Amino acid sequence: MATISLPTADRTFAPYTTGEPIKFPSKEDTARFNRVAYAAAHVVADPLADNDPWLDVAIDWDKTIAFRHYLWDLGLGVAEAMDTAQRGGGLDWDGAKQLIKHALEAAKSRPGARIGCGCGTDHLEANDRVTLDDIIRAYEEQIEVIEGMGGRLILMASRALARAAKSPADYEKVYGRILRQVKEPVIIHWLGEMFDPALEGYWGSTDHMQAMETCLAIMTDNAAKIDGVKISLLSKEKEIVMRRRLPQGVRMYTGDDFNYAELIAGDEQGHSDALLGIFDAIAPAASAGLAKLANNDLQGFHGIMEPTVPLSRHIFKAPTRFYKTGVVFLAWLNGLQDHFSMIGGQQSARSVLHFTELFKLADKARVLHDPELAASRMGKFLAVQGMA
Repeated sequence: MATISLPTADRTFAPYTTGEPIKFPSKEDTARFNRVAYAAAHVVADPLADNDPWLDVAIDWDKTIAFRHYLWDLGLGVAEAMDTAQRGGGLDWDGAKQLIKHALEAAKSRPGARIGCGCGTDHLEANDRVTLDDIIRAYEEQIEVIEGMGGRLILMASRALARAAKSPADYEKVYGRILRQVKEPVIIHWLGEMFDPALEGYWGSTDHMQAMETCLAIMTDNAAKIDGVKISLLSKEKEIVMRRRLPQGVRMYTGDDFNYAELIAGDEQGHSDALLGIFDAIAPAASAGLAKLANNDLQGFHGIMEPTVPLSRHIFKAPTRFYKTGVVFLAWLNGLQDHFSMIGGQQSARSVLHFTELFKLADKARVLHDPELAASRMGKFLAVQGMA
């Protein structure tokens, strides 16, 4: 345990004493998971690069790949080069190619390591001149690169398609063409506008239920080429409706960082697997909870997972797209990287009070690995903000 003086909303300071961290599960426990669980992993910036951080991308590859090994050690899969890795928000396609290459090479050294790679159209500028054929070619280019490296695909939503499409039929054309070509079944990612405002109206409608009909029709027509769908709409009700209508053999991967515990536990009609950015931040708790679930200990699962939900809701609070800042801050507090710097300068995207509350919620969720280290780093962070 550790005690630290933290700022409050009324501009005073109050002492806070941490609790005990969670116990990491054993390798035997993590080998028995009965859910497929991916953590969308962040990237570690190189703070000593001589560049302009708002404009240039500099990644610390050693620390970035070490974090992937940490996730694999906990029995989690890695969803690579996704939104959590600041894809389209600091990490461009050239950087993503390097990231995927490094991660796939690391995975080869670990028998059974699960990894999926984000494939999109982010090297194509989303403007009014872009055509559907341009978008298809852009997807094909990234597919060729990733499959050429031996990677499995997570088919990310396209900002260019959201802008160019005039109807659901345009989505059917693009996805139909792409899915007919892929070598292995893919995960389709439906990322809601709360994560990326440029994706509003995806699948041809701003009404999520109408959009769902188009997505389901595409999956039904191409079910043999689809491993699953990840939806990130922050609505358990919509996810459950869609989950119950999926084609046979197609998984639902929850991307709901607000309601994941309930959705993973499931009900009498099924459950969701997981592909979550929050699993980057709460990896030990996620792993321990999944181990309990695999042992049919539902109460134990919820006992571990439910305290993480307030933390996740705080990290992913609006504007949701800034959640990566909280994920990286927690990795720094936990000693998984040596600094709190991000590509694109995104460490400045949240307030001091936001980070303060994050610290307390992480402690209550028992995901501060070493409370004394975390308190020491929190104190240093506050000192930099002039609060020594």
